[in-house]
Amino acid sequence: MTEFSVDAIRKGGKLALSRVLSRVEADDESGRAALDALFAYTGKAHKIGVTGPPGSGKSSLVNALAHHLRRSYPESRVAIIAVDPTSPFTGGAILGDRVRMPDLQNDPGVFIRSMATRGALGGLADATLSLSQVFDAAGYDYVLIETVGAGQAEVDIVTLAHTTIVVDMPGMGDDIQAIKAGILEIADILVVNKAELPGADQTYRNLVLMIEMGYRGTGRINGGHHRLTIATEARSIEPEGWLPPVLKTTALTSQGIAELEQAIHQHRAYLQASGTWNAKENSAIRQTIDKLILKELSENWKKTLPAGLYETVMQSVSQRKLSPRAAARALLAYNSE
Repeated sequence: MTEFSVDAIRKGGKLALSRVLSRVEADDESGRAALDALFAYTGKAHKIGVTGPPGSGKSSLVNALAHHLRRSYPESRVAIIAVDPTSPFTGGAILGDRVRMPDLQNDPGVFIRSMATRGALGGLADATLSLSQVFDAAGYDYVLIETVGAGQAEVDIVTLAHTTIVVDMPGMGDDIQAIKAGILEIADILVVNKAELPGADQTYRNLVLMIEMGYRGTGRINGGHHRLTIATEARSIEPEGWLPPVLKTTALTSQGIAELEQAIHQHRAYLQASGTWNAKENSAIRQTIDKLILKELSENWKKTLPAGLYETVMQSVSQRKLSPRAAARALLAYNSE
């Protein structure tokens, strides 16, 4: 790592950290060298993903949670990675989370980094994991990752984060439809934000019912308890597994944020006691290695093709002379000769 000092980053130098983050996001040689040098210092930060439908108040919730963590643990440091969607027309992104979190700007224990998806699917940018590792190595205790908020397909965060918070809000029509399927199933904690709005109690009850239905028969629900009590009590350690709590918050006034913080720490205790913490770390690392291998193989394979062959085959496909599968087979067959 020649361009950047590991010691400067480890000591909390924000200028050095900013430069490394830029190089890592650009995926250039110095950024890759930085990741290699810093990896030995990773594995300690609690990565917390915040996802949910657009307009549910994810940024406000992240802002309030960061404030509360800093007040509760003044010696801790909090990093925020806010992922914004990229325009399919211009390729640009607003990256407006700094505007939505102005009161955190002057806190020396908070670092906010916005990044664009740049066409990546799943609610995250390709470099999100790498940036979280840099913050981890730099000694940040919590890394809050706010996803795009694209809806049901936004499930990549479950691989990256130790704790995944799914945020919903009242007034979105059919609440069960809004966050059903994959995005609901990835939740470690469910939050009904903007709980002061009409319909919040109904949204809350819908989510509690879904949790009860999802875990009925697993041994995690005690039939002698009232269903609302069951879902709102976050179990720090359960022999059968973790039962996602459902919480109500009003992020703008910090109502319910203390309870959310408590649930996060209880989930961390469960992960560490059950061995799931290390399993999640290893799963994220394994997926990273797989992606790097595929990228390297693809790049090296294209270098072996004669100049113009790839475009010639693509032209045959556009003229409907070859199917995409036949084109892929033809290119791979040439490469294997």
